[in-house]
Amino acid sequence: MLDPSSSEEETDEILEEERKVVAAPKVGGARVSPSRTSESSVGLQPSRSSNVRPSSPSPSVASEKEKEDLEKMQREEEERKKRLQLYVFVMRCIAYPFNAKQPTDMARRQQKISKQQLQTVKERFQSFLNGDTQIVADEAFINAVQSYYEVFLKSDRVSRMVQSGGCSAADSREVFKKHIEKRVRSLPEIDGLSKETVLSSWIAKFDTIYRGEEDPRKHQQRMTASAASELILSKDQLYEMFQGILGIKKFEHQLLYNACQLDNPDEQAAQIRRELDGRLQMADQIARGGKFPRFVSREMEAMYIEELKSSVNLLMANLESMPVSKGGEFKLQKLKRGHNTSIIDMGQEDENQLSKSDVVLSFTLEVVIMEVQGLKSLAPNRIVYCTMEVEGGQKLQTDQAEASKPTWGTQGDFTTTHPLPAVKVKLFTESTGVLALEDKELGRVVLHPTPNSPKQAELHKMTVSKGCPDSDLKIKLAVRMDKPQNMKHCGYLWAIGKNVWKRWKKRFFVLVQVSQYTFAMCSYREKKAEPVELLQLDGYTVDYTDPQPGLDGGRTFFNAVKEGDTVIFASDDEQDRILWVQAMYRATGQSHKPVPPTQVQKLNAKGGTAPQLDAPISQFYADRAQKHGMDEFISANPCSFDHASLFEMLQRLTLDHRLNDSYSCLGWFSPGQVFVLDEYCARNGVRGCHRHLCYLRDLLERAENGAMIDPTLLHYSFAFCASHVHGNRYGTRPDGIGTVSVDEKERFEGIKDRLRVLLENQITHFRYCFPFGRPEGALKATLSLLERVLMKDIVTPVPQEEVKNVIRKCLEQAALVNYQRLSEYAKVEENVGRLVTPAKKLEDTIRLAELVIEVLQQNEEHHAEAFAWWSDLMVEHAETFLSLYAVDMDAALEVQPPDSWDSFPLFQLLNDFLRVDYNLCNGKFHKHLQDLYAPLVVRYVDLMESSIAQSIHRGFERETWEPVNNGSGTSEDLFWKLDALQTFIRDLHWPEEEFGKHLETRLKLMSSDMIESCVKRTRAAFEAKLQRSSRTADFRVPQSICTMFNVMVDARAQSAKLCAMELGQERQYHSQIDNLIEETVKEMITLLVAKFVVILESVLAKLSRYDEGTLFSSFLSFTKPGMDVADSYVTFVRHSQDMLRDKVNEEMYIERLFDQWYTSTMNLLGTWLTDRMDLQLHVYQLKILIRIVKKKYRDFRLQGVLDSTLNSKMYDTVRNRLMLEEATASVREGGMQGISMKDSDTED
Repeated sequence: MLDPSSSEEETDEILEEERKVVAAPKVGGARVSPSRTSESSVGLQPSRSSNVRPSSPSPSVASEKEKEDLEKMQREEEERKKRLQLYVFVMRCIAYPFNAKQPTDMARRQQKISKQQLQTVKERFQSFLNGDTQIVADEAFINAVQSYYEVFLKSDRVSRMVQSGGCSAADSREVFKKHIEKRVRSLPEIDGLSKETVLSSWIAKFDTIYRGEEDPRKHQQRMTASAASELILSKDQLYEMFQGILGIKKFEHQLLYNACQLDNPDEQAAQIRRELDGRLQMADQIARGGKFPRFVSREMEAMYIEELKSSVNLLMANLESMPVSKGGEFKLQKLKRGHNTSIIDMGQEDENQLSKSDVVLSFTLEVVIMEVQGLKSLAPNRIVYCTMEVEGGQKLQTDQAEASKPTWGTQGDFTTTHPLPAVKVKLFTESTGVLALEDKELGRVVLHPTPNSPKQAELHKMTVSKGCPDSDLKIKLAVRMDKPQNMKHCGYLWAIGKNVWKRWKKRFFVLVQVSQYTFAMCSYREKKAEPVELLQLDGYTVDYTDPQPGLDGGRTFFNAVKEGDTVIFASDDEQDRILWVQAMYRATGQSHKPVPPTQVQKLNAKGGTAPQLDAPISQFYADRAQKHGMDEFISANPCSFDHASLFEMLQRLTLDHRLNDSYSCLGWFSPGQVFVLDEYCARNGVRGCHRHLCYLRDLLERAENGAMIDPTLLHYSFAFCASHVHGNRYGTRPDGIGTVSVDEKERFEGIKDRLRVLLENQITHFRYCFPFGRPEGALKATLSLLERVLMKDIVTPVPQEEVKNVIRKCLEQAALVNYQRLSEYAKVEENVGRLVTPAKKLEDTIRLAELVIEVLQQNEEHHAEAFAWWSDLMVEHAETFLSLYAVDMDAALEVQPPDSWDSFPLFQLLNDFLRVDYNLCNGKFHKHLQDLYAPLVVRYVDLMESSIAQSIHRGFERETWEPVNNGSGTSEDLFWKLDALQTFIRDLHWPEEEFGKHLETRLKLMSSDMIESCVKRTRAAFEAKLQRSSRTADFRVPQSICTMFNVMVDARAQSAKLCAMELGQERQYHSQIDNLIEETVKEMITLLVAKFVVILESVLAKLSRYDEGTLFSSFLSFTKPGMDVADSYVTFVRHSQDMLRDKVNEEMYIERLFDQWYTSTMNLLGTWLTDRMDLQLHVYQLKILIRIVKKKYRDFRLQGVLDSTLNSKMYDTVRNRLMLEEATASVREGGMQGISMKDSDTED
């Protein structure tokens, strides 16, 4: 705070307030007596409203209203007076603390988020999600932000936390960090990019979104300033804070500050000494009068007095340890604690008697020589200089100057222990004589400064040396003598006493403080360090007195009186007397406050309001405070107040102020507030138990009204009170106070019951009281505190089963609360009583299931750690929660139509969550879910099996054998259905192993049966198709034949997937399916080859007509047949090969078919030729066969038939026979017209 005299604005403000007071009209014309000044000042007299009554048609109503207004004004006035009085006590605690310090180890509180800030943050995140910002982000980060926005920012629980004042920006950031950690861990690894880097990048982007367009430097500056104010406050800041807390106006603070002399540490220390004296006297009065508080036992009454005295002795020790001089500049000899004989014991006077050597003073003098005037006799260019010394010390010299301009401005610093030192200053000129040994002294001056001497430069006449013609030499210099810290006042006084200063004479006195409780009046002579005589002021009372007859000298009198001794003092000045009395009043520690006669005269006068001109400034401030009605608050005796109730009010108002500031404090006071409250309690004897009981009550009220209060804080205060109330039995007392009042015990029991109710309610509503696990560790601390509250005393631990039962009950209730709120959120309740379709009901149930899973996942993520000791109870809570959902689920499933499979997604959703949860897998709800769905699954499989069997039957009846994907339409449909059914059942992830295996086995066997049926139907269709087709070379392999082959290929591939099982018999069954397919393919190849052989037989039958010796041969020999038969057969072979090669999907089947085709037809040709071994082939026969054999050999070789197969014995036999026949025909017929078996392997 600024020095009051240095602020013109503040002074103007006070004067303006004074003018308002002076200008206020007087009521009733009579002046109120000075002792009632506080009630007569403006705004302080409630009776004024009753003096001016407005006209009213109904006097009774008006008088009632007037009476209510009057009572209201009186209540407000009483409240205002109480706050002003409380502020005076608080100001004194701040001004001169000697018990407490501002703690530096308190956790720094974060800035809280307001409703408006939360809305702004929501808008910023919405802008980012809408793409309205310049922040570059990938899809994964956008998804994470979207989830955070939906789950956290839009949550009503977060809004409630903001309203309770417990949500900070750090909470939002930590929740997001926890939210993304799992997401980032699940992302695939990227070379060169660690997941820690991704996390850091995401957090940086989050901060950018959260901050928006704000300049981070301004934000940082604001945070730095606020963080500093959160740590350590100056006295000015503390005054300002408590003005706001107690509703004190600035001008009232200024009046009180000046009148209480808060900037005067001596006055404050004296005030403390008087308060401590009063507290000891009060303890004696209680002991004598027997007016004790009600204690739990009578033995505590004597202990109570001892505690009161011991607390005062502790404060005395604390005060004694305060340094008398700041910075340790003046080393004082300390005395033993308890040497204040007026307070402790009058019998210790001799032991603690001061000696002259105990009084040590040290002064600093500054001597500044400005100029010399009247120096005329010296030549202008002569050199002059000055020397200065404090007698008994070193000598200093100024710079040299010319006689025409003897000015210096040189300062010399000296230290002395003499209260009346002699300062010598001499003027010299340099000697010009050759034989001169020293310079010539022109003049000197000797001064005797005191700390009260003027500080500014003054002219002093010099004593001129012999031989100096300048008789009027003057020197201008300033001597400043600093007042040491332990010197409280000094000056010349007349004095006479009985034991000291026995002659009435004027002496130089110094009031010296040796320690906090020891002061002495010492008289000094010039140039002496030790006092001539001293008077130890312990036990003396100082007061103003009238002039004493017979004592000449001195104008204004005062005295110091003690039993058997009186010392009379006199001063030449009224203001000096007031200052002496004030200083001695602080030193004696007396309870009586001396009132100057001038003030008494003024109070008795009828119009004098102007302060006396010779009164000190402190008196001026006191008069001003009295005029404003503040005197009663300043002069009030602190010992006469009920500080317990005053502190209760102070703590309550401070807590209100704290909870409404910009920090998320959770009920913790700031360091400055803790410091003031600690100091107030210590200084005014507020019992620690009372303090914490009040604190607990206030915190409970705020918590019950929705404010976020840190359970650790509640735990600390509760533990303190519990130790106090139960401590005597076990010898553990938190603050050394052994007495326990009945009131404290009753209040503690009441608060204990309230606290238990609050804690159980918070645990029941843990999702809403500690949303997303914030504040961090609060839920865990709440459980710990509940365990402490359940203890009967402070050493006997509560049985774990009892704690468990309480928490179990809370969590059972929590399940109901959570499900009710979830149902309301999902709006399921709206559907009650209305006609809802089964589909809509199922949709709502699935939506509700998603929310149920989300709640359980959040419980696990954010609250499981707090319930780590009670994890089994959390499992029970989850089962209870799910059982409530089961009621709605069962109701929804009951109304579903029979054979409806729309509810399976619900099973999958719930089962996928439950089966991976170690605690809930195969739990009560999970088993209920299985029991509910097992019949549905079995029924579904039955129906699907029947449906697939029917589709096979109908499909093959209408099958066109057009190619569809890997097979025909019917086979594709069959395999798709089987695969879809198995995939569906597999995706159910049936949790019960035995039933799951049963389902799998059944589906595999069903697939085997279906595939077997498909294979048999295909083989039958294949055979029928071949039977209906042509037997001549005009036959072309149709697309359907290839499709049937492909169905077999696909069946073999699908059977490996659909029928494969790990168990022995199923594998055997699966191998049977494979064998069936293989045998069927062989049969189909055999049938097709047989078809090809029949076609070749038809060609050979045509050639048989040309056999030698037959009737037809003689006729046909006259014709010249062409090669049409050979060409048509070769075309048939090539077309069939190409069709099979192109359309059948299995290369192995084609190769097997071609091998058998070639071998069978070659065997047929060999047999045909063998049958005609004795006959010579007709030329036409020979040509046709050569063309067929050559082309067949070449085509099958091109199709990849192996040489070992091509060059079989039968082929060699046929080839040799044909070559022989060709040679015979060439000789007989004269040539084959270019048809020859030669070079058949190279011929085109």
